[in-house]
Amino acid sequence: MTDAARPVLVTTTGQAARLTLNRPRALNALDHTMVGLIDDALTAWEHDPAVTVVVVTGAGERGLCAGGDIRAVHDDARDGDGTAAAAFWYDEYHLNARIARYPKPYVAFMDGIVMGGGVGISAHGSVRIVTERTRMAMPETGIGFVPDVGGTYLLSRAPGELGTHLALTGAQFGAGDAVLTGLADHFVASDALDALLDDLAARPLADALARHVRPLPEGELAARREWIDACYAADSVEEIVERLLAHGDPDAKETAEVLLTRSPTALKVTLAAIRRARRLTTLEQTLDQEYRVSCHALTTPDLVEGIRAQIIDKDRHPRWHPASLPEVSATDVTRFFTPLPTPELSLSGPESTPKPLP
Repeated sequence: MTDAARPVLVTTTGQAARLTLNRPRALNALDHTMVGLIDDALTAWEHDPAVTVVVVTGAGERGLCAGGDIRAVHDDARDGDGTAAAAFWYDEYHLNARIARYPKPYVAFMDGIVMGGGVGISAHGSVRIVTERTRMAMPETGIGFVPDVGGTYLLSRAPGELGTHLALTGAQFGAGDAVLTGLADHFVASDALDALLDDLAARPLADALARHVRPLPEGELAARREWIDACYAADSVEEIVERLLAHGDPDAKETAEVLLTRSPTALKVTLAAIRRARRLTTLEQTLDQEYRVSCHALTTPDLVEGIRAQIIDKDRHPRWHPASLPEVSATDVTRFFTPLPTPELSLSGPESTPKPLP
């Protein structure tokens, strides 16, 4: 098989092992095969004394990874029984947890677009590099889904209500805000990434970073923190929207209008997931919760409809069911967190030792 046909390129230069997501036409979207290849490589390198650092990058010019292969999820939810999607998430979430506790430095080059599943294979790493081209998001509510891959764990621990805002709206954010919210560590100019990769192959990690890390550009969220914290502290999505509309800041009003385009069910489940994640102590516990939510989402109409409208037909006019926030009951929301009839993810337990947040 030629390199062009390999969905993940696995290489080693000096002391650095490198994973390159290699589906540039699909913006390196993750599928089940890629998850297995990444996991196999991490297993091999974990016990290889010649490898001291692992680096993950994306092929092409557009970004690291735009997320999971949601077309496959759509087809399985619409035409199948959901088992293929559940199996993909099962292995993907196990990989996310493994990255978080990987015993060697795991350096993610979060250049360009990093969304959904791309956040899962990067933001749990021990060294997370952003650039001036970084555009991150957890855009799941726009397709009738809920942030996963440990996203609710990370966002629930962002300062104030910033994570709630990003989870509900699916808004994109850049390098400065990625560091502010705890999803990244260092800023490196995109044109210096190749040189950093060379240095990681030959120098100690700290020395390599010191040669290329630059001052962080200012983000946008800090200036919006006052209305974000005030509005998103509400107990329900309906009240959040009301506070945003009444606040007076034009950005707050615009945000309310964005929320009203998202799946009402996904919004309410996402808010509940973020609030529940704050009470959980480990990434593994949160991934267990996310797996339940994701599998239950396969049985609802909004996931299929959202992917159809945004990705398949691209008409951008999803017909949500239920269509409004008041129609989504507390019982509807609670159902997403109930035990599954199929095997659970079961990551959490006394053997779980997740990496603490930096």
